[in-house]
Amino acid sequence: MYPHERSLVKRLENSPFALIGVNSDQDREKLKKTLEDEKITWRSFWNGPKGTGGPISAAWHVQSWPTIYVLDGDGVIRYRNVRGEAMDRAVDELLKELEAKKK
Repeated sequence: MYPHERSLVKRLENSPFALIGVNSDQDREKLKKTLEDEKITWRSFWNGPKGTGGPISAAWHVQSWPTIYVLDGDGVIRYRNVRGEAMDRAVDELLKELEAKKK
C-alpha cells in the first residue's frame, strides 16, 4: 500500500488532507528503518510493544490489519477499509464536500 499512499500524499499536498498511519511492528528500531526505507513522509504512530494489541488499535477497535478509516473534516469516520481507487474516490468526495461548505 505504500506506493499508493505516497502518490495520494503527493497528489493532495496542497489540499486540506492528512494521511496518518499506525504501525503494529513490535520492534520500534526496526520500524524506524522501515519508515526510512519505504520513504514514509506522513505521520506514522507506533502502536507499542504489544503490536496489534497496542493502545491505538484498542482505542479505535481495530480487529484486523490493515484497517483504513477515512475521516471527514469534523473527525467523523465516513469510510472504512477502502483501498486503491476506492480510497481516492472517498477522499476526493470529502474534499468536494468541504469545498462546497466554504461557498
